[in-house]
Amino acid sequence: MTADIDKTADPQGAPPAGPQAIKAIPVRHYGRYVSALIALAILAAILYAFSQGKINWQAVPDYFFDDRIMTGVGKTLLLTVLSMLIGIVGGIILAVMRLSKNPVTSAIAWFYIWFFRGTPVLVQLFVWFNLGLVFEYINLMPFYKDYWSNFMTPLLTALLGLGLNEAAYMAEICRAGLLSVDEGQTEAAHALGMSHGKTLRRIIIPQAMRVIVPPTGNEVINMLKTTSLVSAVQFSELFRYAQDIGQISGAPVEMYFLAAAWYLILTSVLSVGQYYIERYYARGSTRNLPPTPWQRVKGHLMSFSSRKVTA
Repeated sequence: MTADIDKTADPQGAPPAGPQAIKAIPVRHYGRYVSALIALAILAAILYAFSQGKINWQAVPDYFFDDRIMTGVGKTLLLTVLSMLIGIVGGIILAVMRLSKNPVTSAIAWFYIWFFRGTPVLVQLFVWFNLGLVFEYINLMPFYKDYWSNFMTPLLTALLGLGLNEAAYMAEICRAGLLSVDEGQTEAAHALGMSHGKTLRRIIIPQAMRVIVPPTGNEVINMLKTTSLVSAVQFSELFRYAQDIGQISGAPVEMYFLAAAWYLILTSVLSVGQYYIERYYARGSTRNLPPTPWQRVKGHLMSFSSRKVTA
C-alpha cells in the first residue's frame, strides 16, 4: 500500500506558502525627465548670462537697509493700506448700490465701475495730478476754497488714483460674494423681523466673506506692486527711492534688483497672512481645515521620529 505524495507540500512537511505579493513596477515617464533637463538647461543659461554681465552685486546688500529704502518701504505699505481701505469701503458701497432695486443708484454704480475699470490706473493718476491745469482752484463747498496746486498733493493724488480705481474692482468682488449667498438666507432673516441692513451685517456678509477674501488678498498684493506707478506723480515710495539711489550711486540696475527683492519679501508676507485669513473664514464650509505650514512641518518631523524609533 503506497501513500499518496503531496507534490505541493514542503519536503519537511511545512504547509505551502501563501500567494506571493505582486511586485508592481512603476511606469517610467521619460517625458518628465526630458522636461526637467530642459528646464535646468534654461535656468543654467539664464544664470550664465547674468554672470557675464557687469553687475555690482555687492551694491544690493550695501543699500538693502539704507534709511531711504526703509522710508520707501514704510510709505509703500502705508499707501497700500490706505488705498485698499478706500477701495474696500467704496467697493462695498458700490456693490450694494449695484444690487439695489433702485434704477438710479444701480445705474450710477454701473457707470462708475465701467469707467474706472475701462481706463488704465496710470492715466487716472495723471488726470488727478494735472487737473490743476484746467481748474485754478477747488471749491467743494461754499465755505471751502483753495488753489488746486495746494489741495492736490502727491499723496492725495496717489490715494485718489489707486483707491478709486480699486473700488471698481472690489465692487465686482463684493457683488459676487453677496450673490453667492442663497436667497433663502435673506428670506429667513426677513421672516424673523430683521431689517435689510441688519441682514447684510449679520447674515449675508459673514457668509459672503468666504468668496470675497481670496480675491481681495490678491488685490492687496496687486496694490502693493501697483504703488510703484505713483512715482510718476512725484510721490516718493520704494521704487522712487531706489531709482534716485541708483542714479546717484551709478548702479541703477542693481537698485532695481534691490527694489524687486523688497517687493518679493513684502508680497510673501502678505501671502502668508492671506492664507491664514482664508483658513479662518473656511471654518464653516469645510469639515476639516487644511493644515498650516507649521503643522505640516511638525507632522513630517513626528512621522520621521516615529520611523526612527520603530527601526
